[in-house]
This record gives sequence, structure tokens and C-alpha cells, in this order.
Amino acid sequence: QVQLVESGGGLVEPGGSLRLSCAASGHIIDSSSVGWYRQAPGLERELVISITSAGLTRYADSVKGRFTISRDNFKNMVHLQMNSLKPEDTALYYCHVIHFGQDYWGKGTLVTVSS
Repeated sequence: QVQLVESGGGLVEPGGSLRLSCAASGHIIDSSSVGWYRQAPGLERELVISITSAGLTRYADSVKGRFTISRDNFKNMVHLQMNSLKPEDTALYYCHVIHFGQDYWGKGTLVTVSS
């Protein structure tokens, strides 16, 4: 069993920055594919950015150059640094981990970008 808990969401003005964190209950991050997804009201869930255990990254074109994913193997955490935030970034952000073929999801943290 793996549990993921996101934190760091909140209200931020356009152009601002926010750092999301995902804490995993087990020592799995270093051997897992990890990533962040988001879902805005009325829209489908989409990949924001992810990275495999081998270092292969995938990301949405809309966040290229603005968002960065990182993993802390020692602390067993995943982070999402979001810069130059736009109103269209407003969504519920989910942490996602694939460990030995099993998918795990956090409950999400809300990010609202508004003036």
C-alpha cells in the first residue's frame, strides 16, 4: 500500500509562483515513475509533467519553461515548482506514482490563479 499526500496549493496572483509537494508513505520514489496531473472544472484530467525512474520526462506544452518537476529520493517526495502562473493553470493538481506497474494517486491540492 502506498499513500500520497499533496500540499502547497492555494491562491496566487497571475505571474506568481507556487511549489507543490507530494509525500509518499513508502520508500518508492527513487524506483518509480512520478508526475503531476491536473483537472480543471469541466475539463479532462491532463498530464502536467512526469519523469520516469530512468530520467525520461514528459510535459504539457502549456507548461514548458514554467513548471519543473523534481524528486527527493532521500525524503521520498516529489515536488512541482510552478512559475509565471496563469489563470488557465487553475485546477486541482494530483500527484501520481507508478510503482511496479501499480498506479497510485493523491487526493489533490487546489491551485487557484487569480487577481
